[in-house]
Amino acid sequence: MELEVRHLRALCAIADAGSLHKAARQLGVSQPSLTTQLRRIERALDGELFLRERTGCRPTPFGRTVLGRARPLVDGMAALVAEARAAARGPRLRIGSTASRALPGWLRRLHRRWPDTETSLVVDGSPHALLRMVAADQLDVAFVHEVEGSPLRVPPGLEVRVLMEREPQFVAMSLDHPAAARPVVELQDLAEDRWTVDPSVDGEWDGLRRVFAEAGVDPPVLHADYHTAASLIVSGEAVAPCQPTSGPRTDMAIRPLAGDPLAVRLLLAARPGEYAEAYEDLRAAYRDAALSAPPYRAWLHHRASPLLAAS
Repeated sequence: MELEVRHLRALCAIADAGSLHKAARQLGVSQPSLTTQLRRIERALDGELFLRERTGCRPTPFGRTVLGRARPLVDGMAALVAEARAAARGPRLRIGSTASRALPGWLRRLHRRWPDTETSLVVDGSPHALLRMVAADQLDVAFVHEVEGSPLRVPPGLEVRVLMEREPQFVAMSLDHPAAARPVVELQDLAEDRWTVDPSVDGEWDGLRRVFAEAGVDPPVLHADYHTAASLIVSGEAVAPCQPTSGPRTDMAIRPLAGDPLAVRLLLAARPGEYAEAYEDLRAAYRDAALSAPPYRAWLHHRASPLLAAS
């Protein structure tokens, strides 16, 4: 009998499962069929590969030698098939991002730039999870934020481009909140309000807690997801930090905080030397989103932000 990849795959399955019964189930064959196949493989190699025991089976020294050569071949074949299927599908771009109003404009620009590229999108509140996915080759690029005072752990082998060195975080409140009548809000004016924060977003609660401590305030805090927080804000039950690109909305007010005590750094992560064009498209999309939000546009003009000069 001439050995084939399917035979090597069966040997690896038996070794991993520790029993013929479990391996047969994983391979989708009957146990007698797998037992017969193993005997034929052992005859072809002229040696016993597994010791059959009451509790299962384990590789013999000869079996470990064969498995050491078989596994790279099985893995290589799996990689070949995956790469061939990907090539048959055509080019693809796998994008990860935390929530951002820049996303629609970014995707639109990417589609215009690479019309034949299949684009997928993963949105996650955890920048660390997205960075790990890029490092594991599950994503090609990730648009993430880093809360000031809570640095991200960037996996080795990734290149990070800075989109905004310091994006201020504004505050969202109900339209009838007393502070909503002012263009800029003092943190002290919100010290008695309930604040809501999403604990699943890396660094958000730590950053807010740091700002409270520095300002000497200790407001009550509610932990809630984004959608629940929006309902609490509109009803006047809470206020919350928000991205300056948020809005405009007819049911809540978005205002800057005096002194910009809470901020994030916006980053695009990818493997070194890749997707420079995606960064340029993201920068243009972010600029459009920023200028479409009146409070943020006023903030940028007041500070003569370089973002206003971007093409």
